Amino acid sequence: MAKLTKRVVDAADVREKDYFIWDDELPGFGLRVFASGKRSYLIQYRAAGRTRRYTIGLHGVWTPETARQEAKIQLGRVAHGDNPSEERQLDHKALTVKELCALYLNDLKTGLILGKGGRPKKATTIVTDTGRIERHIIPLVGARRVKDLTKADINKVLKDIMAGKTRVSVKTKKLRGKAIVRGGAGTATRTVGLLGGILTYAVEAGIIERNPAHGLKKPKDNVRKRRLSDAEYRTLGEMLREAASNEKYAMTVDIIRQIALTGCRRSEMISLMWTEADMDGSCVRLADSKEGESIRPIGLAVVEYLEARRKTASGTYVFPGQGEDNAFGSFPNHWEQIFKDSTLAGVTPHVLRHSFASVANDLGFTEVTIAALIGHSKGSVTSKYIHTIDTALIMAADTISGYIQGLLDGIEFKQTAYALDRDSRKAALALFLRKAAGEEALEAEEERLAA
Repeated sequence: MAKLTKRVVDAADVREKDYFIWDDELPGFGLRVFASGKRSYLIQYRAAGRTRRYTIGLHGVWTPETARQEAKIQLGRVAHGDNPSEERQLDHKALTVKELCALYLNDLKTGLILGKGGRPKKATTIVTDTGRIERHIIPLVGARRVKDLTKADINKVLKDIMAGKTRVSVKTKKLRGKAIVRGGAGTATRTVGLLGGILTYAVEAGIIERNPAHGLKKPKDNVRKRRLSDAEYRTLGEMLREAASNEKYAMTVDIIRQIALTGCRRSEMISLMWTEADMDGSCVRLADSKEGESIRPIGLAVVEYLEARRKTASGTYVFPGQGEDNAFGSFPNHWEQIFKDSTLAGVTPHVLRHSFASVANDLGFTEVTIAALIGHSKGSVTSKYIHTIDTALIMAADTISGYIQGLLDGIEFKQTAYALDRDSRKAALALFLRKAAGEEALEAEEERLAA
């Protein structure tokens, strides 16, 4: 035993095995002399019935005096019930963001992460989430420890993705396939939203106490506000007729037209199966849409197209790819080629969906009717008795799809000349609702709309 001074530390001889020199003024403070000749300061204490050692640091980096002060601080913490050694071990074992993402993806793929309506996320959503994790989150903060993340870190992730720091072109598993990761405001918003969900998962698992992504201001995605004007619909029709002259684009043109005439999501139309196409019932019965099972009334223009296509088609999908049991896979590339350098270059398939709903609103249909037509979650009230009011919704689908088809084909007409009078339509829909569900259901829907 001796007071640890620089002279004592420097004079400590090297032995075949490590040994300790303990300070006689501060119990628990000592020096470890390694067989290699290195010397380090430490404290030794008891916690939970066991002897623990906590290394302060190497001699040279620490002096006896600074090490003694640190020892007093740590021994003081021990006196208050803390366990510095165990805390350091846990700190070293702390999950990184990459490790957390691996846990999240494992639970996601086994159906333990629930999405809208309390349902497991769809396979397509899992693929999208996996891409955002691997191409944005892990490259930017994958090595960071989850417990060390701050709101400033999440904000930096947002800004880096917006600035294109994760922009890259990567090869996919498909033959000659590649994915172009562009970044931008929309990608940044959705990726940080996903990261926030992963951190909420960490909170629920007890990995962290609070979510640093909460309250973060994110840019709004303006794509969903975009809609086509009547003139732009006519321009789109001209573009599609020109593209259809090239056999390569024939199926893509058909898909684009049907998205425009139904308001379906791109994935719903591309993966539409013949078992889901009910031409007699003037609807498509989607088994696995974004909102789960969904029945979508379709207009006469779409019914006639499906009937004509059915006469020559075979296989599972309405729009088959290579092999009759695969959905068409060239749509994204074809879309880009058709719209490139055109006046509609910024238009996306979702714009067609939003435009369908906007035209329906222009023609005077109610929000609940429009929601039922496009399979939006807001249509849940109507969807409960949709099988009994198909006629009303089919009338709406006929009106909207017929009007859009006219614009695509370059026909000039006024909305008032084509659509039913607004008051007449309201009266007709009210009649169907009364017959289907009674006065109470109608009043409930009217109260919902008023709210």
